[in-house]
Amino acid sequence: MAEQTLAGLRVLVTRPAHQAEGLIDALQKQGGEPIPFPLLEIEPIDESDRGAYNLIKARILDLDLYAGVIFISPNAARIGEQWIDQYWPQLPVGIDWLAIGAGTAATLESLGIHAYHVKNGFDSEALLADPLLENIAEKRFLILRGEGGRELLAETLRSRGADVDYADLYRRVCPRYSQAEIKSTIYAQRLSVILITSGMALDNLLELAGAESDLLETALIVPSRRIADLARARGFTRIRIADGPDDSSMIRALAAY
Repeated sequence: MAEQTLAGLRVLVTRPAHQAEGLIDALQKQGGEPIPFPLLEIEPIDESDRGAYNLIKARILDLDLYAGVIFISPNAARIGEQWIDQYWPQLPVGIDWLAIGAGTAATLESLGIHAYHVKNGFDSEALLADPLLENIAEKRFLILRGEGGRELLAETLRSRGADVDYADLYRRVCPRYSQAEIKSTIYAQRLSVILITSGMALDNLLELAGAESDLLETALIVPSRRIADLARARGFTRIRIADGPDDSSMIRALAAY
């Protein structure tokens, strides 16, 4: 039986529902009380958005023209692999497959794509600091991501002389909750801590629940200094930075409370 290191902690789990199962299970095994409250839903781009759909298709059909393909997230890995499998029964050769973070790399590995990732890094900054992306002038890269993602990766690659294209594979949307659901989940029961793994999830939390003092005084665990700075700017006062956004890092940060 797992040690009950999280006994008594009531933890708001805000990952998208399809990505939260492992974290919820780990919390329960260590005695915590996970409270699922997804703050993002992932909507793959489909044929109802003809322009965006056709652009993705064109990028994937040109896959063998790229020196490197970068998957931004596990969702980009999952949806991107479906696109690639549809048009490339065999992966094109001569491409560097790159992943942001171990979770993205693990998702790709499970789908048959072996991708390089920085062992102790989980964000664009870590990949950009890797020697693999130093001498890239005149090389062409494809970034697979969700709509509206950060521009740092593409901007930095371009500043190093590379050509960069995007394929925006999905949208991140804010789930709909009734006021009764929000009140009963966030305000009617005393939360010990809220787990936030992206800036968009943080903004959605405030949009849904409002910047009430009870919420802003609740402890947050976030995966990076960047998101900690965002949370602080929005009024949160009790913020702990985990080693990364993966389940194990979030659990370790929780256990330190």
